[in-house]
Amino acid sequence: MATKEIRRCAWAATNPLDTLMCAYHDQEWGVPQYDGRALWEMLMLEGFQAGLSWQIILRKREAFREAFASFDPEAVAKFGEKEIARLLENPGIIRSRAKIVATMEGARIYLAMREAGEDFSKWIWTMAGGAPILNKTGTVPAKTELSRTISASLKKRGFKFVGPVIVYAWMQATGIVNDHSLDCFRRNRLS
Repeated sequence: MATKEIRRCAWAATNPLDTLMCAYHDQEWGVPQYDGRALWEMLMLEGFQAGLSWQIILRKREAFREAFASFDPEAVAKFGEKEIARLLENPGIIRSRAKIVATMEGARIYLAMREAGEDFSKWIWTMAGGAPILNKTGTVPAKTELSRTISASLKKRGFKFVGPVIVYAWMQATGIVNDHSLDCFRRNRLS
């Protein structure tokens, strides 16, 4: 009996032996995320990815989590120069001072929103219309009008490394938009 071929998005199918990327695609990428802290963590990781490949970040994700106190915004918001120096010496993460400081400031902004009674998840999902957006064309853009709008809103609040391209990648990763290819086995399971 022949085994049915599993079709994945091209970026995940490029190297089927890369089990980490396949597992990320099959279990996480594009799954709607409604937890504000998890959305914030992924936004920070997408910022670290700027100029690099997601594969690099994915391979270092556990080291990032360890280095950034499991992305607990309350802990990260308290980081200072001592923690910056420690992180700049950590070979397990991307050692960019600007990105480290942006993550610390991102934690402070996240907490300020929460203190003001704003739920990060609700804020983002409201801008997106409250439900995942299904890409019906199969053509995957680098950015959209919505990613530009969300990027501008994040920047206005003080977030860094949140340009429209990074924001769109984040929207894909967190299921705000379903960009699984038309023939990908995950596409209809998430619609």
